[in-house]
Amino acid sequence: MDAGEYNITQLDAPQVPKAERKEALRWALKETVSYPVDTACVDVLDIPNEGLPPGRSAGVLVVSAPEQAVRAQVAAFEEAKIVLDAVDIPELAQRNVAALLEDENRGLAFLFIDESGMMLTLTFHGELIAVRRGEMNSRQLNGDDEDQRKRVKERLVLELQRSLDNFDRQYSHIPISKVVVASYPLVVNLATELGQNTYVSVQEMDLSKVMDFPAIPELKDPQCQAKNLLVIGAALRTQSSAGGLP
Repeated sequence: MDAGEYNITQLDAPQVPKAERKEALRWALKETVSYPVDTACVDVLDIPNEGLPPGRSAGVLVVSAPEQAVRAQVAAFEEAKIVLDAVDIPELAQRNVAALLEDENRGLAFLFIDESGMMLTLTFHGELIAVRRGEMNSRQLNGDDEDQRKRVKERLVLELQRSLDNFDRQYSHIPISKVVVASYPLVVNLATELGQNTYVSVQEMDLSKVMDFPAIPELKDPQCQAKNLLVIGAALRTQSSAGGLP
C-alpha cells in the first residue's frame, strides 16, 4: 500500500488475552484515525521488550487502513482469481531487508530515500521498532539548484540526528550499531556526508554481502538493489516476519 492509505500507531500493549488484543487495540484507535474502526483492517506488530526498563509497558505497532483502501488494492487480484494472504506495507518490506543487515544484539537504522521521499526505520532482532517519514527526496538532492540541494541535505542531516536521539531516548535498551543508507537514483557521497554529522557509523547498502542473486545478476549492483528495494523486501516475507493487513 502507498503512504497515506494506512496508519501506523504506537500504543501500549493491552492487558488482555492475546486472542482479544486486536479488537482491544482497534477501539483504542478510535480517537486517532479518521475512518470507522469497526470496519477497518487492523494488524498488530510486537515491539521486542528484551531489556525494557522496569515499570515500562511493552509496546506494539498497530497497522490500520480503511476497508475501502484495502479493497481497492485487492480488486485486481480478485478479478484474476488470485488469493492473497495479506496486503503489506513499505515499512515491513524495508524491515525484512534491514533484518539481514543487523549486527548481533544491536539495533539498525535504515535510511531509504528515493524520488517519492525518505523512510527511516529502526529494527532490532528482525522486528520493526519505529519509523520516520519525510518529504526530502533524491530528486531534490540531485537537482540543478545548488541552494536547494544544500538546504535539503541539511534537513536530512537534522532529521537523522533528531531521529537517532529520539530512538536513544525511547529505546535506550537497544544500542544502535550503524545506519545503512540506500538512495535511488544515487545521491553521491550521501552516506559519507551523513556519517560526518552523526555519532553512529553510516554505511552504503550492499545486499551482495548478505544475499545471492544467481538468477538475476544485475541485482549485484547496489543501485539496482535500491531501485527494487521494496520488491526485494516483499519477496523476503515469511510467516516469522509477518505483519500486514489480513
